[in-house]
Amino acid sequence: MLTRQELQKIAKARLQDAEALFQSGRYDGSIYLCGYAVEIGLKNKICKTLRWKGFPSTRSEFENLQTFKTHNLDILLRLSGVEDKIKKNYLSQ
Repeated sequence: MLTRQELQKIAKARLQDAEALFQSGRYDGSIYLCGYAVEIGLKNKICKTLRWKGFPSTRSEFENLQTFKTHNLDILLRLSGVEDKIKKNYLSQ
């Protein structure tokens, strides 16, 4: 299980990596790592919303939690409990 603190550390590190790639003109890699950081951030928010100490990371930990075993940002956003807020504040036309 990845603790919330570990998730925060990983997300921050991936954002720093993305920034370094961006600064060196490696935009595709930067975008990929930004997406990864968003994924980890959403998983951290899911833990906070559901009052979990960490996010499952092994097959046995995911038993009966298959919905959470995804990299799909739309699904993770929905599960995080902040979908409406994000869409209203950042994705509205």
